[in-house]
Amino acid sequence: MQTPATEGPIRITALVLGIMFLLMGVIGFLPNFVSVPEDVVSTMGFGYLLGLFPTNYLHNAIRILVGLWGIAASTSLVGSITFNQIFAVLYFGEALLGLFPGANTLFGTMPIYGNNVWLNALTAAAAAYFGFVKPAAMNKSAGTPTA
Repeated sequence: MQTPATEGPIRITALVLGIMFLLMGVIGFLPNFVSVPEDVVSTMGFGYLLGLFPTNYLHNAIRILVGLWGIAASTSLVGSITFNQIFAVLYFGEALLGLFPGANTLFGTMPIYGNNVWLNALTAAAAAYFGFVKPAAMNKSAGTPTA
């Protein structure tokens, strides 16, 4: 049997990731939070979010969508688990792509290199734990067969 105490961390993870990515996406559109290197001609809003994370308009828009999805998913346990699982797979993949030249700009669409690699890997690791490990442990302790 799942209780609020056992499902809380799973839902909170989806909510925290949602809020974090929503905020990053929104402030990515605000010029005061994005620094543009002097030697770069700003195209598609390229810059460094908080001076750390390479970003552009598409990246900001995707962060906003992922953030809204995480917040919406946090309203239910099943939604939170699904969000955490899909987030983990996508963001681990994005972290890996960020390591390879050519792929590290998602084939010219958005920057996923530099500090984005560790950010994506760490957030994906948290999502993986609360999307795969924690639900499996809950099902095992409840005696519920896993599908």
